[in-house]
Amino acid sequence: MKKAVSIILLLVVIKSSYAQDSTHVDSAGTGTIFVNKDPRLDIIGKKELEFNTMGMKAAKGYRLLVMSSNDREKVMSVRAKLLQQFPDQKVYMTFQAPYIKLKFGNFVEKPDAEKYRDQIAKARIVTTNVYVVPEVVEVKPDKNKDKDDE
Repeated sequence: MKKAVSIILLLVVIKSSYAQDSTHVDSAGTGTIFVNKDPRLDIIGKKELEFNTMGMKAAKGYRLLVMSSNDREKVMSVRAKLLQQFPDQKVYMTFQAPYIKLKFGNFVEKPDAEKYRDQIAKARIVTTNVYVVPEVVEVKPDKNKDKDDE
């Protein structure tokens, strides 16, 4: 009795292992697949490609370390002054315990960073020294430059 049950069980397992029948052909018989998609997906794909190729690039450059303090109110005040006086530049805040570091700008060339450092010193936004530090910065590609290459 045990042998019969085990043989039947073995046959069921072997039969179930052949889950796909190779003689079965799809109902169309051609083996082709039709995809119905929204044509707006192509537009989105093109926009994403344009964004990825023309978007922000990273490069070695410089930023200004304007201040490093554990007084959040003071850092936020200096940040607001920088954004008001230089709206075309970005301001970055990072927290490295226990200090908040305030960095300014994306400069590819060191003389550009030094020019802004002098402007910040003349405006007396901060009373401490402003340092030019090397960092990976965001670089906007020039769209006119690509058109000239064509």
